[in-house]
Amino acid sequence: MEKSKVYFADFRTSYGGESMPAKLKRLIKTAGIGDIDFENKLVAIKMHFGELGNVSYLRPNYAKAVVDVIKELGGKPFLTDCNTLYVGSRKNALEHLECAWENGFSPLSAGCPVIIGDGLKGTDDIEVPVEGEYCKTAKIGRAVMDADIFISLSHFKGHEEAGFGGTIKNIGMGCGSRAGKADMHNNGTPTINTDKCRGCRKCQKICANGGLKYDEQAHKMSVDENNCLGCGRCLGECNFDAISFRKANAVEVLDAKIAEYTKAVIQDRPHFHINLIVDVSPFCDCHSENDAPILPDIGMFASFDPVAIDQACADACLQAKPIENSLLGDNMKKPDFHDYHDHFKNSSPESEWKFQLSHGEKIGIGSREYELVVIK
Repeated sequence: MEKSKVYFADFRTSYGGESMPAKLKRLIKTAGIGDIDFENKLVAIKMHFGELGNVSYLRPNYAKAVVDVIKELGGKPFLTDCNTLYVGSRKNALEHLECAWENGFSPLSAGCPVIIGDGLKGTDDIEVPVEGEYCKTAKIGRAVMDADIFISLSHFKGHEEAGFGGTIKNIGMGCGSRAGKADMHNNGTPTINTDKCRGCRKCQKICANGGLKYDEQAHKMSVDENNCLGCGRCLGECNFDAISFRKANAVEVLDAKIAEYTKAVIQDRPHFHINLIVDVSPFCDCHSENDAPILPDIGMFASFDPVAIDQACADACLQAKPIENSLLGDNMKKPDFHDYHDHFKNSSPESEWKFQLSHGEKIGIGSREYELVVIK
């Protein structure tokens, strides 16, 4: 079987030479984006606009570079993302658009409209048949599915549950409507180790669904299983390792559902994928903070294969040297540090990333075998 091609360019530029956006344009053209017939087609460019307060999300300059290429090829692009489940500034389209504008994403800066994929309240979705192992249908934002062509532009970084967020996470979780996101997270609720809990209540502040309760007498947190959606935001918020998933396979099932939602989005239409390994924060860009990068900037990747591109990026990250002054560096200095020989798991021990790739390969959305083509 022929290996999928993944194209790579580093972030090096010469004085007075090619700019970074120009290099990205050259990369995606070399990777074959022009093989897609864009003429008069509506093109969804799925990306993350960043939570307010977070500064590690991709700069609008990169989005503009992709938009420019699509326009050159005759397409009609728009930037899109779907609303979130949790507290923050992106849980409805009005706040989401204001967040995008404040973070620099506008028709002026990006060169195209910004459209929130699942509508005003996150209820404008389409139930797409997928017949997966875990999902028979996927609830995807209507604007995402109405597009003729789908492009993903992803910030490759860490994630407290999925290990990392790359192409598959950006598509699968990101294109799910609010109901779709709830479906993906419904396999497990967290549990709290009261011996480790300090009662700081940081986890409660990040919970949008009333899933956590505070005991005023014991000064400890507990989980309200009637309200908890299992989104896992509290895991990343706890500094004392007091929170973990009750079901041993909860994260693996989440990974599988994300892969199946990805299949629902990309099946039966042209698609192309871009990952940038830059500002590799330990957690998702959904956080209102981003912390120091755990790994150095590596480069830009492009491919028609969503599994291969994530595998190539993971391999590049695992070969990189951790940054000492970071969450990963701090964890590695702990006396009881357990080395998983995996930078993402060493950053977030409860996380698991390999299953989203193996399941993605199993359901036919791509291959973990790839050929890396380096562009100078």
